[in-house]
Order: sequence, then structure tokens, then C-alpha cells
Amino acid sequence: MSSAEAAETRLIYCTTESREEACRIGQLLVEEQRVACANILPGMTAIYRWQGQLETSSEAVLILKTTVDQVEALIPRIVELHRYECPAILVLPVETGHPAYLEWIRQAVP
Repeated sequence: MSSAEAAETRLIYCTTESREEACRIGQLLVEEQRVACANILPGMTAIYRWQGQLETSSEAVLILKTTVDQVEALIPRIVELHRYECPAILVLPVETGHPAYLEWIRQAVP
């Protein structure tokens, strides 16, 4: 059972400008039942090249737990809620996990 549910589960990794932005996006997506849970890791440092310039900035990481059925609609919704022109949004498959937790995600995201 866990491998079948895991195959339906996705983690979405997204960075945001601040902890507040991550909280706002995460709360809205949980309220909308698009994700089961949002985890926020504040205080990350990002080093990247943007428009030809080397940049360093403080960001927060937003990790969203959802189902494969939500992903297609979820990406444009995150873009709509996000302040960045080109937000980092990466969808990661889940190989396995605690069966009860995987079931909880599936039930939390209709």
C-alpha cells in the first residue's frame, strides 16, 4: 500500500523572498486543500546568477506535500501568489514513506 500511495505523492520545493511570504502562500494552499502541509525553513542563503549578475539573497524554503493530481494546477497557482518574476518551483516524486502519513496526505488533498 505505501508504494502505491507514495507514487501518488509529490513534494514541491519552492523558495520565497521571506518567511512571511512562505507562510502566506503555504497557508492559502492548505486552506484551498491543494496541499496537505506546508513546511517553512527560514534563513536560507541563495547564491545565483540573475540577468547576468551574481546575486546573494536571504530566502525561505517552502516545502509542500500534495498529490500528483494537484501538481498541474498547483504550479500556476504558486506563480500567481509569488512575488518573484521566476520562482523556483520543483516537483519531486516520493518513492516510499510511512503508510499512514501517505494516506493522510491523500485524504487531506481531495
